[in-house]
Amino acid sequence: MKSELLLLIVFFLCVESKPLLSSLRRKHNKLLLISFDGFRWNYDEDVDTPNMDELVKEGVKAKYITPPMITMTSPSHFTTITGRWIEDHGVVHNLMFNSTSLLKIPHKATLKRSEWWDNGALPLWITAQNQGLKTASYFYPGGGANYSGQAVNRSLVEEHGHPDDNETEWRQKIDTVMEWYTKEEFDFVTLYYGEPDNVGHMVGPETPERRKIIEQIDRTIGYLRTSIQKHNLADSLNVIITSDHGMTTIKKNPDVKEIKLSEYMNFVQLSHFDLLDYGGFGMIRPRKGKEQDVYNALKNAHPNLTVYKKEEIPENFHIAKNSRIQDIVLVGDLGFNLNSRIILYVNKGDHGFNNQEMDMKMIFRAFGPDFKKNFLAEPFDSVSIYLLMCKLLGVHPAPSNGSLSDTEAMLVENFDACKSFT
Repeated sequence: MKSELLLLIVFFLCVESKPLLSSLRRKHNKLLLISFDGFRWNYDEDVDTPNMDELVKEGVKAKYITPPMITMTSPSHFTTITGRWIEDHGVVHNLMFNSTSLLKIPHKATLKRSEWWDNGALPLWITAQNQGLKTASYFYPGGGANYSGQAVNRSLVEEHGHPDDNETEWRQKIDTVMEWYTKEEFDFVTLYYGEPDNVGHMVGPETPERRKIIEQIDRTIGYLRTSIQKHNLADSLNVIITSDHGMTTIKKNPDVKEIKLSEYMNFVQLSHFDLLDYGGFGMIRPRKGKEQDVYNALKNAHPNLTVYKKEEIPENFHIAKNSRIQDIVLVGDLGFNLNSRIILYVNKGDHGFNNQEMDMKMIFRAFGPDFKKNFLAEPFDSVSIYLLMCKLLGVHPAPSNGSLSDTEAMLVENFDACKSFT
């Protein structure tokens, strides 16, 4: 009788163990990371945003978060998805470049170029996949590359000329992502929108057009909330909404004396390669033996220009240790673009300025079953979002530069107890 009972117990365990273990593995909820490019921390303060207001009640709002020093789309997004400073992940600019061959490739053409993104720092998609999760990227920068030969399970990459402001398409993207979760069992998805960055560049941040696009974003967030309910994901999907940098109004003549570097140095004689005319951050590789000449020419050239030799770059910039950072680094004061040879009157607003400027700070919102409600978080660095995402997904993180102490207070009190059996 005892032997028959033992056999019965063994049979029961063998039959039940797989679904039991499977259910335990699914104790960690799904995660959606949404980035609205160029969404400054206070953009919702001068616009009626009922859906974002509801998110404050239903979840977490940070006062603001600070991007990495190079406040551009690719470097900042890659810091968020890797948890590494720019000097560690190596994506130092929106443009892919080679200062020896003089190669320059525009931003959207870099999105499938693995040699630009794959520098040893693993993004969360790959780390999660290596631990059994299923991940996807919808237009998120870096999602179209391979990392040590491994691709994101599913990746849609934005093509050049793709319109960024089509509200109907914005909703279709949400519909697609909801189906990835409900019909294909994805665990982690990143979703990218190119606004309000484009509007901020074209007409400036303090404009009716910018306020209008924020209203469109708010409606999209409302559609997202409704879709989550419609697909029965409210109890199993956490959502983080953030950005990559802020935006500021560009200062122009005659209000100020703009920075035009050709007034102070001879590019033909002194510069081998430069990355300028791209907001408030720039780099120069001098011709051989001309580094001191470039430095001397620019050091005190303009009151709103700061110039560093590579070895002088402040440690808290977290950029100097990377080989892609050039010998001379230039930073314009807020609103002062770094113009090289001529002044191009294209952008009314721009970024790339020092990350300590308030206009470069960005939003953070989060809601879902693992987040507290009506919780106001203190400011923190975007590099810490990575460890928060790992904790939410139950993923053992790769080496990172952030701190979980920046974000864990926003999680529900019993989070660790609920996940103790995973």
